[in-house]
Amino acid sequence: MESKILFSAIQPSGILTLGNYIGAISNWIKLLDTEYNCIFSIADLHTLTVKQDPVQFKQNVFDLAATYLACDLNPDKCIFFLQSSVHQHTELTWILNTITYPGELQRMTQFKDKSKSHSDNINMGLMDYPVLMASDILLYNTNLVPVGADQKQHLELARNLAERFNNRYTDTFIIPEPYISENGAKIMSLQNPDKKMSKSDANLNSFISLNDDENTIIKKFKKAVTDSENEVRYDAINKAGISNLLTIYSVMTGKTIKESENEFSGHGYGVFKTSVAEAVAEVLIPLQKRKTQFLSDKGYIENVLKNGAEKALDKAEKKIKQVYNTIGILYQK
Repeated sequence: MESKILFSAIQPSGILTLGNYIGAISNWIKLLDTEYNCIFSIADLHTLTVKQDPVQFKQNVFDLAATYLACDLNPDKCIFFLQSSVHQHTELTWILNTITYPGELQRMTQFKDKSKSHSDNINMGLMDYPVLMASDILLYNTNLVPVGADQKQHLELARNLAERFNNRYTDTFIIPEPYISENGAKIMSLQNPDKKMSKSDANLNSFISLNDDENTIIKKFKKAVTDSENEVRYDAINKAGISNLLTIYSVMTGKTIKESENEFSGHGYGVFKTSVAEAVAEVLIPLQKRKTQFLSDKGYIENVLKNGAEKALDKAEKKIKQVYNTIGILYQK
C-alpha cells in the first residue's frame, strides 16, 4: 500500500512562539517516524503579503530553518525546502486563480483580520494568500495537511478548488484531508486565554518566545492569568487559563491531561505554574543551543534547503505537466 503524503508549511516571519512549537514543529518531528511521506516547506512567498525588511527577511529564513533542524527535523527522513525555490507553486496558483471566485477570498477570516491590522498595505497577495496555500498543498498530491483551528478555512478552499478543477476537467487533484493533533492544536495567550498565543501581541507576557531564556520563561508563567479557584483541573470553558497551562505541560512532558491533573491534585496554582515553566525551559534551552550551532554554519543550512528543493522540484514538475496537459497548455520544459 502506497504511503500517504503529508504536507505542511510555516512562514519565516520572525521569532516563533511556544504555540508554534507545540502546534506545528513538535508535530512535524513526530510525523517523521510514521507511515507518512512528509513534505515540509518554509513559506517565504506567503510572508511577502506583509512589508518585509530584505536583510531581516533573509535572516528569518535561516533562523526558521535552524530552528527546525535544532528540533531534530531530519532532512533525510523528509523533503524540507524553501517555497520560492520551486517555481511551480506560483504557476499552479495562477491556474487555480482562474477557477477561484473573488467572493470566496473576500470572505476569508484571515484576509479580514490582516486588512484591519495592515490597513496601509491591503494588497492582492493578501487576498490571494489562500490560493497560493492551495497550490502548495495540491502540487504534491497531498493526502493530509496538519492544520490549526485558524487554517481550517484555507484548507477547505483547497479542497473546493481541487473538486472544482476535477469536475471541470478530469480527476487531477487528490482532495486533501485535515490532520489535527489530539493535543495542543491551539495554544492560547498567557494573559488572555480566550485568544491564540501570538508574537504580535503587544503584551510581551502573553507569549513565550522560543528565544526566551529560563528566567524570562519562569517570570512569564508566574504572571499567567488563571482563575479565582485553586484547583488544577481541565475545563476549557470555565477554566481557560488553567486548561491552557495543562495542555502546555502535557505536551512538553509527554503526560496525558489526566496524569497532569493527578500530579497537581492538592497543589496550588503557584506550584503548578512553576512546574509548567520548568517543563518548557527543559525543552527550549537545549533547543536554543542547538539552533545557535546550526546558525554558525549557514552553508550547511543552504545545502539542506537546496537538496530539499531538488526533490520537491522533481515532484512539482510532474504535477504541473499533468495540469498543463489537462487544461490544454503546451508543456515545454
